Amino acid sequence: MTVGSGRPAEKPRRDGQDASGQPNKGNTATGIQAAGIRAVTARAVAFYFRAPVKAFFRGRIDYLGYARAINPHVQAELGWSWRMTTPALLAHAIKTEGWGFIPNQVLPPLLANTFIGAVLYTAYLQCLSSLHVGSSEGQKRVYPPPPVATTFYAGLIAGSVQSLLAAPFDALQVRFRTSDILEGKYKSILDYSQHKLREIGLRGIFAGYSLSLIKDSLGAALFFSTFETIKNQAYYDFVAKYYGSRTKESILASSQLLHEGVDGRPVVRPHYAIEPAFLLCAGISASVASQLVQHPLTELQNVHYRRLEALDYQALDDKKPSHIMRRYLHAYEETFRQCKKLAQRQGGWRKYLYRDFFMGTIRQVPSTSAGLIVFELVRRKYAFESEEVMISRDGVNILLA
Repeated sequence: MTVGSGRPAEKPRRDGQDASGQPNKGNTATGIQAAGIRAVTARAVAFYFRAPVKAFFRGRIDYLGYARAINPHVQAELGWSWRMTTPALLAHAIKTEGWGFIPNQVLPPLLANTFIGAVLYTAYLQCLSSLHVGSSEGQKRVYPPPPVATTFYAGLIAGSVQSLLAAPFDALQVRFRTSDILEGKYKSILDYSQHKLREIGLRGIFAGYSLSLIKDSLGAALFFSTFETIKNQAYYDFVAKYYGSRTKESILASSQLLHEGVDGRPVVRPHYAIEPAFLLCAGISASVASQLVQHPLTELQNVHYRRLEALDYQALDDKKPSHIMRRYLHAYEETFRQCKKLAQRQGGWRKYLYRDFFMGTIRQVPSTSAGLIVFELVRRKYAFESEEVMISRDGVNILLA
């Protein structure tokens, strides 16, 4: 393949500035908007599934935990009905607690989840810009695209950054008890969070962090590398082979023909539906690839997190750091032994770690795909105008806007 240029366009800056000399804020805006819209999309699509809170990517903090705790239909375990849906749960909570329920119990977890998603998307864009020169220019279409290894490393770093900043939220979610708020110990989620973080300190915040780091970093690496590979390399290879294999007569008769090139070869533009199809396929594949790592590690993490609250109380009695760290390290050994017993009961490690994998992944795919599509559209919106890419084959020139 060779690359040519079409219509001239404003030359992008390589120093991260726009034409006016101001810093380029496109990467930050892309990350924040994509994370926010993805959170809203997840909640909207979740209505069609019977586990609205657990659907798709699991939020760091469950914003409906308190609403379920005060809902009589949920507590009675009557089975699924429309009263179990997110709107119904929120409506009952507002009727019971008043409109103050939204800012006190719902908005803080939602903002926390949006912040974590924004950190992931923004960190990925910044890392990719540092590792790949073409991506640092902020163009709408990067050609040649970053290699798989580059997107993998960028996702790995972004996932690590996300895991680090999400550690306090993980610690709160693990130790959260709705009974504490129901009994009036805390006025709101924010009041509970401040008190609990002071109580457990840094030691408690980063307890179990190793599993979270591995899950988030590897999951994000597979997530973004799979998405970028199918969206870019697979798409370019497909259009090159598809239009390159067609006869000149069929191209001249097609609606994709633009004009005759200066070299005598026809210039065509790929069908408008091809790239969105690859974008959707990339989102689905990225979701499945990340779940291959995150699903089994989540199973291990759930077992390990059950020990943390007991370790918190032991740490209050024993102030020696060496004893405390020894207990936390020993907790990993106990987790492995318990998981080994559970795996034997399930018929092996594979059956245990990947139980409910299919349904969990299916629930996650719609919002993941939608979120990545929004991420890509917003990234292009804030990108610089660039020259059109021309892929030349023996009998045709393929123009990519």
